[in-house]
Amino acid sequence: MSQVPADPHAAVVATAGGVEDGPILTVDGQPLDEALARAGRRARWRAFLLVMPLLVFVIITFITPIGQMLHRAIYNPTFSQNMPRISAWLKAHPDEPPTEEAYALLIEDLKEARKNKTIGAVATRINYDVPGTRSLFTSTARKAKRLKPPYMEAMLKVNRKWGDPRIWTAMRQAAHAYTIDFLLNALDFTRDAKGDIVRVDPERQIYGKLFLRTLVLSLVITGLTLVLGFPIAHLLASLPLKYSNLLMIFVLLPFWTSLLVRTTSWIVLLQTNGVINDILVWLGLIREDQRLQMIFNQTGTVIAMTHILLPFMVLPLYSVMRTIDPSYVRAARSLGATSWTAFRRIYLPQTVPGIGAGALLVFILAVGYYITPALVGGSSGQLISNMIAFHMQKSLNWSLAAALASLLLGGVLILYWLYDKLVGIDNLKLG
Repeated sequence: MSQVPADPHAAVVATAGGVEDGPILTVDGQPLDEALARAGRRARWRAFLLVMPLLVFVIITFITPIGQMLHRAIYNPTFSQNMPRISAWLKAHPDEPPTEEAYALLIEDLKEARKNKTIGAVATRINYDVPGTRSLFTSTARKAKRLKPPYMEAMLKVNRKWGDPRIWTAMRQAAHAYTIDFLLNALDFTRDAKGDIVRVDPERQIYGKLFLRTLVLSLVITGLTLVLGFPIAHLLASLPLKYSNLLMIFVLLPFWTSLLVRTTSWIVLLQTNGVINDILVWLGLIREDQRLQMIFNQTGTVIAMTHILLPFMVLPLYSVMRTIDPSYVRAARSLGATSWTAFRRIYLPQTVPGIGAGALLVFILAVGYYITPALVGGSSGQLISNMIAFHMQKSLNWSLAAALASLLLGGVLILYWLYDKLVGIDNLKLG
């Protein structure tokens, strides 16, 4: 008999004259390949059960909310659920102008919506597409019980706006619970009276400018954190341990302070009568009437966010720089390379994974930042995140907020894909 190790147990092989004669079996008589397969399945199940709590947590707290947000961007059943009669007629007659029957169904729905106290939600839904129509629905609903045939004429007597094709186009689109109108609005597009997709008036084109401003400021902040963070990370990696630990404490110190406190501190420093302007006036660099406006504008947003996000650039750079052998640069210097050439051709290429990781991390955080731009940005320093918060908290247009957030998420994923194509995500190192 000879034994072949299978797992913790030994496999037994029947032999004749030292030559294997038959299948390899385990000690309990089972074929070895089947035993190995069962052991592999058990190991995979144990691994799955170990990570299952984390997987469930990620699904509940991350994947599900994002899925709901994406769904909300194209789904709004407010009108179709609360105005079922006119919605059914509009779906059945997609190209037909409103008739006497349509007006009669609309009046019935207005009566029922007022009775159910949902007329405000219905009016708000149409007001998203045609501003100024909320009062039209609410006032007509109050008079709906007194309206008699012919209903078209009665409705037009109540308000001539009921003959406006734009309102009927808006209701026709709202009759479908699923719509791309909110995504169109998030891109500064709308529908005309014929239902065709057109660009909104120039004075109402705000979201495209906000997306562009968010992109530009995020890139500026990423560049500034790289310029400021690179020498700090280099010092951390090259200084003796006792000095590098002290410097690391200063780098991590902002994490031990509330974000709200840090942002408020910048307001104190940057305001017109703040510390920085007072010092400049005291030094004679500017006159009293030349105080700089560094707050409630893009300058304040860039300065405050650069300070807040700087550690997220320093730490990935430091984690890569500390693994770079300094003998490489010394060898290049000994072979005749200048300090700049040795840095550019030897040291810098080895820091690319840290640069990529820090830049990607800072940029993604910057495009979604909310508190700092809201406090120090003013009207010109607001980012798209502030507009998303406005629609969530004040205008209550959650579908438009979800559409804006979906586009922002899509833009970040596209940039992430470009980074993978140009640099390679395999080269990214966070520690």
